[in-house]
Amino acid sequence: MPEYPVLLQTPQSYSPHLSSFPPLSLYIHIPWCIRKCPYCDFNSHQLKQDLDEQAYIAALLTDLETELPYFWGRPVHTIFIGGGTPRLISAAAFEQLLSGIRARVNLLPTAEITLEANPGTFERNRFAGFAAAGINRLSIGVQSFADDKLTTLGRIHSSNEALSAIESGLILFPKVNIDLMYALPDQTIKQAEEDIQTAIATGVQHISAYQLTLEPNTPFAHTPPPLLPDDDHIVDIEETVHTALQRAGFTRYETSAFAQPQQECQHNLNYWQFGDYIGIGAGAHGKISTAQAIERTTRSRHPKDYLQAMQQQPQHAITRRQVSVQDLPFEFMLNALRLTAGVPSTWFSERTGLPLASIQHTITEAVERGLLDTNPLYLRPTALGRSFLNDLLALFLKSDI
Repeated sequence: MPEYPVLLQTPQSYSPHLSSFPPLSLYIHIPWCIRKCPYCDFNSHQLKQDLDEQAYIAALLTDLETELPYFWGRPVHTIFIGGGTPRLISAAAFEQLLSGIRARVNLLPTAEITLEANPGTFERNRFAGFAAAGINRLSIGVQSFADDKLTTLGRIHSSNEALSAIESGLILFPKVNIDLMYALPDQTIKQAEEDIQTAIATGVQHISAYQLTLEPNTPFAHTPPPLLPDDDHIVDIEETVHTALQRAGFTRYETSAFAQPQQECQHNLNYWQFGDYIGIGAGAHGKISTAQAIERTTRSRHPKDYLQAMQQQPQHAITRRQVSVQDLPFEFMLNALRLTAGVPSTWFSERTGLPLASIQHTITEAVERGLLDTNPLYLRPTALGRSFLNDLLALFLKSDI
């Protein structure tokens, strides 16, 4: 069996030391939506009154300024604006926000800037304004092209509205990706295949296809919809969806993400490659590396609390937590092993600050069980490892360093 490089270091001496930092991204959270979907566990709140977008844009820029000392001088490679329903913010406000960001950080000229959108709120003129403001990638939450399934999922759009949004998006933006769910209540294999074929036929070059899951603390978790498919049926549907995408020239580069060549989502890739990201906005999460530690940040979840703090004491809205040495291997693998191609083995040390030797015994066990590739140059799941990803990750969860 090939041997991974071993550093002579005792477990007691392990402590993070980063000689360089990974790429940096910016996530912006818009916490409002028109109606909360029953499967959604994101920090989103139904908008019940007019939105004071100027107050929220000002809060976001204050939030960013508060975070500046933690990443000063580092370039920002990507921006992702998610929610919620970001479209509830006007194009003029987005232009103001992006201008404010450029004035405060080193945003690369080539930066990928993604906006999430829901077909039920798509207005072509408004989205043309988003493109003019600097948005260059659109992510459309379609979920299904079957109207009855959309109703079950609590979506506010129809299939025709989804198709119209995609058509306009492809005209207005250089890159468009769509989200699609499968294993829906009472969904047949044929219906799932029709959904994915419709998605492929639109001409989008990136499709995120993922299974409906009942997340804790959601209406679906409390009262599951009837006629959910069993495990065997889910496997059959998943194989049908994946096969259709691969035959159409899409590569499965991440557990649920499929793309044509050069169309991968760079922002999400940075998450999975254990890059850094600033998270601003109500409920946003971030990850920032320093020379001796990796820190997680979270913002106050409720928009009212977040806005009040940003207007008075910004730090009161921000919680900072250092990731422990024991948790770092699992957090790294939780992201990296979602990638079909994995990551170079050297990235473990570069991005956690720990020697690869600290998890040598766990890597060996994963390789022996056929879950991890035998090539010592990469940390890459095998086909078996992708199928039993939770089992593979569990090995690193219990890793004792």
